[in-house]
Amino acid sequence: MMLTDPATNRYGLARRDLGWRADCLGDLGGFNANWCHMYDLYPQQIEACGFTDAWRKAPVSLEVCWVMRHWHDLGWDIDYIIEQSLKWHISSFNAKSSAVPDAWWPQVERWLNHMGYRFVPRKLAFDPTVTRGGEFRFESWWENRGVAPAYRAFRPALSLVRGADRWLLPLAADPREWLPGDFFVNQALALPPDLPSGEFDLALSILDPWRDEPAIRLGVAGRDAAGWYPLGQVRVD
Repeated sequence: MMLTDPATNRYGLARRDLGWRADCLGDLGGFNANWCHMYDLYPQQIEACGFTDAWRKAPVSLEVCWVMRHWHDLGWDIDYIIEQSLKWHISSFNAKSSAVPDAWWPQVERWLNHMGYRFVPRKLAFDPTVTRGGEFRFESWWENRGVAPAYRAFRPALSLVRGADRWLLPLAADPREWLPGDFFVNQALALPPDLPSGEFDLALSILDPWRDEPAIRLGVAGRDAAGWYPLGQVRVD
């Protein structure tokens, strides 16, 4: 919902999980020397309209006030604007297809790396040798270095690969529950019944909700051409 008034927004929130949108991010005095959206409207309205914790279930989407070049020309504080948007758990930003001022690209790149979700696997452990028809134990520590969860039903998965063949091992984890901070995915996975014996390459990815295709870039290096992150080898006896 648009950030409008407490009665309207609380009416919507009482009926379903809703995020919020506002259309004048960055205004630090462009309409009135004694009033601006960033100091005198947004902080107060977010709380009054009941949206303080809405980001946990639905996204926050903000649009630039004028364009970023206008912010730059007026000498507005880009670091403050970015800091406030991240505090409000922004997931997407509409810059009106206008150019980012060259001097601000470093700040904008850091902004993009924290906006929404940024899933980073920190530690991974698995059995290097397993028995055909048995279980595969996998332990992992992750961090969401962004400011919001994912809001679609993406599917974390491992895969065992040999040649052109790939066997999926879906993980029972929901990125919609991965709030900023640490989380752990530790599971014993049943091996596919048609998995033959031999050596396999193990890989990790987060798949599209409907197709068995990687959909999310993780916050680490090593992504292969198919969108998977290789972890090592597994032998099936």
